[in-house]
Amino acid sequence: MASGSRAQFSSRIGFILAAAGSAVGLGNIWGFPTQAASNGGAVFLLVYLLMVFALAYPLLVAELTIGRYGSANPIKSLRAVWPQQRGVAAVLGVAGMIAVSMILSFYAIVAGWLFGFLVGPVLEAIGMVSAAEWLESFSASRNLSLMIIFMVLTILVVRNGVADGIERWSTRLMPVLLGLFVVMVAYILTQDGAIDGLKMYLVPDFSHMSPELVVSAMGQAFFSLSLGVCSMMVYGSYIKKDVNLPKTAAQVAMLDTSVAFIAGLLILPAMFVAQHNGVEIYSDTGALLSSDTLVFSVLPAMFDTMGAAGLFIGVLFFVLMVIAALTSSISMLEVPVACATEELQQDRKIAVWWIGGLITLFSGIIVFNFGDMFGLVISLTTEYAQPILGMLFALLVGWVWKRDKVLEEIKQGYPELEQGLFWKIWPWYVRVVCPLLMLFVFFA
Repeated sequence: MASGSRAQFSSRIGFILAAAGSAVGLGNIWGFPTQAASNGGAVFLLVYLLMVFALAYPLLVAELTIGRYGSANPIKSLRAVWPQQRGVAAVLGVAGMIAVSMILSFYAIVAGWLFGFLVGPVLEAIGMVSAAEWLESFSASRNLSLMIIFMVLTILVVRNGVADGIERWSTRLMPVLLGLFVVMVAYILTQDGAIDGLKMYLVPDFSHMSPELVVSAMGQAFFSLSLGVCSMMVYGSYIKKDVNLPKTAAQVAMLDTSVAFIAGLLILPAMFVAQHNGVEIYSDTGALLSSDTLVFSVLPAMFDTMGAAGLFIGVLFFVLMVIAALTSSISMLEVPVACATEELQQDRKIAVWWIGGLITLFSGIIVFNFGDMFGLVISLTTEYAQPILGMLFALLVGWVWKRDKVLEEIKQGYPELEQGLFWKIWPWYVRVVCPLLMLFVFFA
C-alpha cells in the first residue's frame, strides 16, 4: 500500500522522538502528577504503569500498523483496512479528524495561558508590571491573543512537512524538554519539604486503592499516548516499511511513560516544597485543592518564595510546559492537514493555513463563550470521542482486518514475528481484552 512519493521520517529515532512528542503533552506533565497527588501517589503510579502495558501499548501498535499499511491519511488508511465498507471507514477517519481538531481548539487556549505565565514574570522583573498583570490575569482579550500566537507557532512547524517540520523540531525540542526536567528535578529535590513529596510518590500506601483510582489510571494511560484521534495513525503512515513496529511502539510508550514518571518526580516534591513555604495544597479533608488550575496558582506562588532563583526556575518550568504543548499540537494539526493534502489534493502550505485558521476561529468562539463551551468541548472530546474511536479502531484491527494482512504488514519490519510471543498474544488481546477494558473505562 505504500506510496513511493509519500513523505517519511528520515530516521527511526526521528519518528520515536516525534511520536513521543505527540504523546508527551500537558496531560503527562500536569495531568498525571496531579492525578497521582489526588490518588495516593505511589499506588496510582503502579496502576498507571500496569495500564500503559495492558491497554495503551497494544492499541498503539494497532494504530501505527493501520497507518503504515495505508501509507496515507486516516481516511485512506481505514478504507484500505476495510475496503468492503469504504463509506463507514471514511466516516471513522473524518470523526477522528474532527475530534483531534476540537481537542487542539481548547488545547491552544491552555497553551496560551502557559505562554503568558512564561513571559509575565520576565516583564515584571524589568518593570513592565501592567503588561505582566495582563498576561497572568484571565480575560477574553488575553486568552484570544495568546491562543493565536500559539496556533501560529504550530502552523509554522506543520507547514514545513514531516522531515523539515515535525521531525526536525521534535528532535530538537524533546531532548531540551528532557534536559530541563532533569535540571528542575535536581533543584527541587534540594529544597525543604521535597522528601515528603518524594515519599508519597514512591512509597505505596495501598489503603488508597479504589475502583475510581483504577479507572482514573486507565484513562490517563489511554489518553497519554494520543490514542483514538488518528494522530498515531498519521505518524504511522510516515514510517518506513523496514521498521519493527512492536519494538518501536514499545520505545515510544517507554519514553512517554518515562516523561510522565519524571514529571511526578518534579511536581509532587514541588507541591510539598510549596506547602512548606506556606502555600495551601490540601484541604482539611486531605483533598487536593484546585487541581485543574494548580499549575497557574500553587507553583508560581512557590517560585515567588525562592527570590531570584525562583524567577529562573519558574521561567524554565513554563518553557518546559510550552515545549510539551507544542510537540503535541503539531501532531494534532497534522491529522486534518494530511487529509486535506491527499483527499483534496491541496498544497500543504495552503492547507495548513486554512485548516489552522478554522481551528483558531473555533478556538476564538470558545474564548468568547468560555463558561458554556470550554468544559463541554473537553468533555465531548476526551471523555467520549477518544474512548469510542479508540475502541472502534481496536475492533477494526481485531475483527474486520484480515489476520494474514496484519501479519504481512508487521512482518515487513519484523521477519521472525510468527515465532515470537508477541504474535501469539497481541491479535487475540486487541480483539477481546482491549475493547472490554475500554468499555470498563468508558462506562465506569
